[in-house]
Parts: sequence; structure tokens; C-alpha cells
Amino acid sequence: MKYFLIATLAVSAWAQTPADLIPDKDTGLLGTRMVQLMESTAVAVPGLVRTSEPIRQNAETTLASLVRAPINASLTYQFMNHVRAYLALSDSLLRPAQFSPTADQQYAELRENLQKFQRHFEAILELQNRNANVRNSDPNELKRYAADDAKLLPAAKAGRVVFFGDSITENWRLNEYFTGRDFVNRGIHGQTSMQMLGRFRQDVLALNPKGVVIHAGTNDISAEISLNQIEDNLVMMAELAKAHGLRVAFAAVTPVSDYHKAIDPAYEVTKARPPVMILALNKWLEGYCKAEGFVYADYYSAIVDAGGQLRVDFSDDGLHPNGKGYRAMSPVALDAVAKFSQDEPVDVVKRRFRPLGK
Repeated sequence: MKYFLIATLAVSAWAQTPADLIPDKDTGLLGTRMVQLMESTAVAVPGLVRTSEPIRQNAETTLASLVRAPINASLTYQFMNHVRAYLALSDSLLRPAQFSPTADQQYAELRENLQKFQRHFEAILELQNRNANVRNSDPNELKRYAADDAKLLPAAKAGRVVFFGDSITENWRLNEYFTGRDFVNRGIHGQTSMQMLGRFRQDVLALNPKGVVIHAGTNDISAEISLNQIEDNLVMMAELAKAHGLRVAFAAVTPVSDYHKAIDPAYEVTKARPPVMILALNKWLEGYCKAEGFVYADYYSAIVDAGGQLRVDFSDDGLHPNGKGYRAMSPVALDAVAKFSQDEPVDVVKRRFRPLGK
């Protein structure tokens, strides 16, 4: 009976296919059409055929893999990035004074198809969440904030900002540190960037915020997840946010220390979270934010000591900030949110492209 119930739930989850999910047989057809449009539109812009050839070839290679695995979020995301890279390159080149109306229509079709793929990508993430929940109760802890999210929906404000992260975000009493601000805390203890990506639609996008402050990575490092995979997960969160018009800030991974290990051996934190890994991820984060026009909230510098560890008086366990630590981080958070109001939304097309896992 138990296994019958699980099977029934699984079938039910698959039956409730997200509306924007492209059928398997159509994924290849739509992708092929997009590659064809890349070929034809390149002819209309001087110099674009030669300069875009590597991008088109990468798109074809990725599409070939995608046809074999159409419900693959990473391949779908990578294919979209190739198309976006092509469009960004095309937009950077000077078009002829007498530009073909047919070419204009083809560019419009390519952009429209890219939006279909974007919605398809989000539908894949939704479907993966449903199936993961059937297999493993609630692996991304979507139930944690489900009721709270539902209560917030009717009262969305223009200045809402979601603080999205793990326990370092969860422990931050935002309503007490930032009175009168519509700051929504969506941190969950122990989560990795992949789990956060799995609940990004529900706990961020569905709340209609103006922006999101993403703080992730320390648990990934502890779980020995590669920097490339962490970066890919963070990039996918940013892509989802940008596609929905949100401002984006990435918070630096906070430092750790071993100063409290005499109190409890579990407080020897640097072994599981090597400072060199934290620095490497933060270096990438800072560069990525600069390239993309995102805000970089440097929590790290606000609470690190001269030895490169979390200040002894800013934590009680070497990992989580205490009250003094959060007070030191608060101006950094406020400065990041203030920049949301100063900057115009980043153009969805103008973004940096890096193949997944590279």
C-alpha cells in the first residue's frame, strides 16, 4: 500500500505539468528554429557572421545534448545563455542604415522564443521541486514559509526586499534591526545554494519584491560542493530575479573562526569551511556583481579581523554572527538596499555569459 501511494503521488505530480513546460518533442524544434534565426540574422549585420560563429556552434552542441535530455535545467539554462550572448553581441555591432524589415522580424521572433525558453526553464525547476517533494517529503523546505508567503501576497509593497539565505540570514531579526522597513526574512538553517534555488520562485519571486539580497555559500563549502557549481546556482538565481525585474544584491560569504573551540570542539569551524575557499568565492562574487551591475554587499569586510577570521566578539560559535556582528553588518545591508533605489533595472539581455561548470 505504501509503495502504491508513492507511485500514485508521483504520477499525480507529473500529471500536473506546469503550463509553460515545452513538450519534449517541441524542445528540439524550438531550439533548432532559434539556431536557424541566429544564422539568418547574423547575415544582416556586418561582421556578425564571423564573430558569432563560436557562439552559434556552442548553441548547436548544447542543443544536441538538450534534445536527448529535454527536461534538464542546466542544459536549458546553458542554451539560453548562448542565445543571449548572441543577441548581446549583435546589439553591440553597428547595423546598416537600411536595415531589413525581415531581419527585424527575425530578431523579434528570436527574442520571443528566448522568452518561451525562459518560462520553460522556470517550469522545469517547478517540476523538479514537485517530484523531489514526492520522493523526499520536502527537500527544499518549501513548507517552511508557505503559510507566511501566502499572507504576504495581498499586501506586497513597492519597497519590499527579500533577504534570502541560510541560518545567517534566518537568525537576523530584520524587523528589530530595521524597523519600519518591508524586509522579509527567508533564510533557512543549513541550506545550500541548490536548495535555495529550488525555493526561489516561492520564497522570492512570488512575494513581488523590489529586490533580493542573496547570501549563500558557506553550507555549500562545508558540503564540499565545487565552487563552479555554487557559482552556477547563484547565477541561475540572479537570472530568475532579472527575468522578473528584480534588483539583485549578493552578500559576501561571512568569515569563520576557531576562537571558540575550547568551549566546544564543534566550534572548530575552519576545517569544514576553509577561509581560502570563502575568499575565492567572494572574489568571484565581487567580480560577477561588477560585471552584471549587481550590488555587492561586503559583509565579510565588516566582521573579519586582521587574521582573516570572524572577529571573536562578533560570534559565539565561530560561524554565526551574534548581536554585535549583525549590528556591524546592518549598515552594509542598508547601503545595498539604498542602491536598489538609485539604479535603474539591469537590462535582461546585457549580461555576462559563462558555460555551466566551466
